[in-house]
Amino acid sequence: MHRLPRQVQQTAGAAYEAPIGAGKAESLPPRPIHHQISRSRQATQGAGSRIVSTLLTLVPRGGLRLPADVHVVYEDVRKSYDGSTWVVHGLDLEVHRGEFLTLLGPSGSGKTTCLMMLAGFEAATEGAIRIDGESVQDLPPDKRGIGVVFQNYALFPHMTVAGNLAFPLEVRGMAPAERAERVERVLRLVRLEGMEARRPAQLSGGQQQRVAIARALVFEPELVLMDEPLGALDRRLREEMQYEIRRIQRELGVTVVYVTHDQQEAMVMSDRVAVFNEGHIEQIDPPEVLYEEPERAFVARFIGENNLLHGTVLGLRDGFCDVDVGGIAMRAACIAPLKVGEPTTLAIRPERVGVGDSPDRYANDFEATVDDITFLGDHLRVNLSIGEIKDFVAKIPNVTGQGGVLEGDRVRLGWAALNCRALEAVAEVPSPQ
Repeated sequence: MHRLPRQVQQTAGAAYEAPIGAGKAESLPPRPIHHQISRSRQATQGAGSRIVSTLLTLVPRGGLRLPADVHVVYEDVRKSYDGSTWVVHGLDLEVHRGEFLTLLGPSGSGKTTCLMMLAGFEAATEGAIRIDGESVQDLPPDKRGIGVVFQNYALFPHMTVAGNLAFPLEVRGMAPAERAERVERVLRLVRLEGMEARRPAQLSGGQQQRVAIARALVFEPELVLMDEPLGALDRRLREEMQYEIRRIQRELGVTVVYVTHDQQEAMVMSDRVAVFNEGHIEQIDPPEVLYEEPERAFVARFIGENNLLHGTVLGLRDGFCDVDVGGIAMRAACIAPLKVGEPTTLAIRPERVGVGDSPDRYANDFEATVDDITFLGDHLRVNLSIGEIKDFVAKIPNVTGQGGVLEGDRVRLGWAALNCRALEAVAEVPSPQ
């Protein structure tokens, strides 16, 4: 039976929220400057709605300010394969020069179709796609000047590494001397010097992926598309290649549009992430903003882990709302445009929950029962019950050498109103798988 460290009970959540005080009053803070990037706003059009991405200030985590000029634009793009079902609908999206944008979502959400339309392998049913202000609707893939990397690498098995890299240059009519110089340069970039004479079968999976990336870059495109390129690699190689791809992108300054269903890949590599669901973008923002400030229930479930509680709005004041959750009153930051009496879904991150005996620390403070404690190395995952609310999760940093509580104990449980987000009501939020 796992023991919950006593010190952790008392201090969990303190790193994220200062004590509220006896009045438990909170105010919404101004948005941090580095988060004032691309915000999603929902604009109603006819019977449906679309997500419009607006650039304010784009500052990646590396500290370099990205140019604000637009490289790629999707204008109300729609795609249907059968004439009746929209695979992508109402898509308005701007990709800015030099940024790393990831299209993230579950299988069937429309992210790959979005990429294939930009590459020219699929045609949009409606709307327009522009690169550098020019429509590419009638341009074949080979005339768009785009580098593409697929999951299966698509290397020529009968050619050497150098031959694979030189092939797209030869097709473009480049002189042999310049081809050799380009191949040598791109091999240094992907750190495969000395591998020129090897064939794909003589390379590891990670090395093959580097060759595929090098081939997409060798003709020096300004725009590179990647469709789940790390899906065939094992976990260790995947993690290594995430940092390698990001290094290469930053070194070259190219625009990358990257597709994945893996949120870790998106969080590690991206300047911005567009979360896709059922053919449209739910939210587009930097990784930190998506995690800390989900605006939709789907995003709250898909990015990381959240406790999602269903309730009814009791009152509204100063950007906060009081919500009845199964007879328990909770206070939350009001994110959705809610009214008194309307249903809502509350989202609370497990690591923002304080477990211990400090009843005046948080705006939301309850007695709970510890149902289960799971040891996960750097943290403990604690399942609790708050009255009739079951399977409420708190994540507690693993602090060793301290006393703790046992499964079945009664404990104090709390979280700040700012860490409880009142979103639109949903009957059931799809699993991220």
